[in-house]
Amino acid sequence: MPFTYILRCADGTFYAGSTRDLGRRIEQHEAGMGSAYTRRRLPVELAWSGEFERIDDAFAWEKRIQGWSHAKREAFILGGIDAVRGWSVRTRHSP
Repeated sequence: MPFTYILRCADGTFYAGSTRDLGRRIEQHEAGMGSAYTRRRLPVELAWSGEFERIDDAFAWEKRIQGWSHAKREAFILGGIDAVRGWSVRTRHSP
């Protein structure tokens, strides 16, 4: 089954990706063979993953998450989609 995942890097940043084999992909990241971004920020740990029926759905979630701020990713990891539902710059900064 396809997955979307978020890694927490050693420097506290997050990396979002998608894959058909989550275990193998995490091993690649941990071995420094995942992506240039994570290779420079080892070690990494899995912070969140979601399973999807289709790889294009997993990829779409990856791209969605990549557009989020660090704070929004952290809120999502801690509280799921309900924690970020309606989240936007406008609503967070409204008086």
